[in-house]
Amino acid sequence: MSKTILDEQAIRRALTRIAHEIIERNKGIEDCILVGIKTRGVYIAQRLANRIEEIEGKKVDIGEIDITLYRDDLSHRTKDEQPEIKGTSIDIEITNKKVILVDDVLYTGRTARAALDALIDLGRPAHIQLAVLIDRGHRELPIRPDFVGKNVPTSNSEVVEAKLHEVDGIEEIIITHKTSL
Repeated sequence: MSKTILDEQAIRRALTRIAHEIIERNKGIEDCILVGIKTRGVYIAQRLANRIEEIEGKKVDIGEIDITLYRDDLSHRTKDEQPEIKGTSIDIEITNKKVILVDDVLYTGRTARAALDALIDLGRPAHIQLAVLIDRGHRELPIRPDFVGKNVPTSNSEVVEAKLHEVDGIEEIIITHKTSL
């Protein structure tokens, strides 16, 4: 059984609010770069860039980052579970820029940590901020988002799934219970 916690309209409102907060915190978008964490973070970053352009009348640079090789669980995988590398695409220099990392759901913080490592390998940003559509708690690392669409208290037995048109053909954030085998 699943429960919808954000529908299409609520997602749109949350992204509009985050876009305004990014502009306000950074006093505009000068030297800002949005970097989406593959896969859904990339589409959320693109949507935020569109909202920011509507508000500010200027484009904000966008990149995408693949954290596959930076994950801390690679050594726990079997030969059959080799990661699929999707590639990083950041066509602009990030050194001395304000980088806003974008992801769909923040949970333990391990994905964000891997993204930070991947970014630092590319340059030395002036600031790195984190924007997430959903913060569900249960951090295992000292990672805190700067911009949050919605805080959703969950238990460890629940799963939060972000579904986006670009990937899933549907637009919603749902919460379900883990199924045990």
